[in-house]
Amino acid sequence: MKHNTHFRTIVISDVHLGTSGSKAKEVTDFLKYYSCQKLILNGDIIDGWQLRRGGEWKKKHTAFWRAVLKAMDRHDTRVIYLRGNHDDFLDQIMPLKLGKYFSIRKDYLLNSNDKKFYITHGDVFDTITTQMKWLAYLGDIGYTFLLWINKFYNNYRAWRGLSYYSLSQQIKLRVKQAVSYISDFEEKLTELAKARNCDGVICGHIHQPAIRQFGDLIYMNSGDWVESLSALVEDHDGNWNLLYYSTELEKAESLPVLYHS
Repeated sequence: MKHNTHFRTIVISDVHLGTSGSKAKEVTDFLKYYSCQKLILNGDIIDGWQLRRGGEWKKKHTAFWRAVLKAMDRHDTRVIYLRGNHDDFLDQIMPLKLGKYFSIRKDYLLNSNDKKFYITHGDVFDTITTQMKWLAYLGDIGYTFLLWINKFYNNYRAWRGLSYYSLSQQIKLRVKQAVSYISDFEEKLTELAKARNCDGVICGHIHQPAIRQFGDLIYMNSGDWVESLSALVEDHDGNWNLLYYSTELEKAESLPVLYHS
């Protein structure tokens, strides 16, 4: 087992606690293994939409919050919870600060060495989510159905000794409209960062982990903990990586560093 790694910042989004598709155990193990000075929970951590429709809250979902609290206690980790569209119930209480280390906000500005990043969940530019919520709920039902099919398909693949396969991710990558939506989303979010006089944007929402450059602006997406099982991490030199969960965490690996501050 590798030595525990302590980062300056970890960004996690789209855990969707309260749903059957949430990889709550995996993200909890991840937070137990990797520590940080600042943990940013960038939206859709709790899935209020599913819970209102009869989703089930399990012990492993509570265990996630225990891991967060232990990080605050053991490492003085500062936790910033940003509201997403699925945890829009936070609108009723934010902005809220609980003690010295925990706050709930709409968005956040992060200083990373000589760079400044605008952090937002990303649904601010999703017109379907913000203006046609009934259609967004319908899409969420379809996505949940895909995950349900995917679960049985991957049980079969595991029995055959094959690796995990994400049905919904493959659909996103192959459907022309989905590819166009992701591209537009990335460009709009980087434009927002520029409007905020920032050097880049950090978001979630579309479940597509990425670190890429748009001109002189940096776009980063932390992915999700339903399929990608990914997080953004910043080391103490200001370098950013995508880090993926692996079964034993011995094989946890990051993509090549695409951005150095």
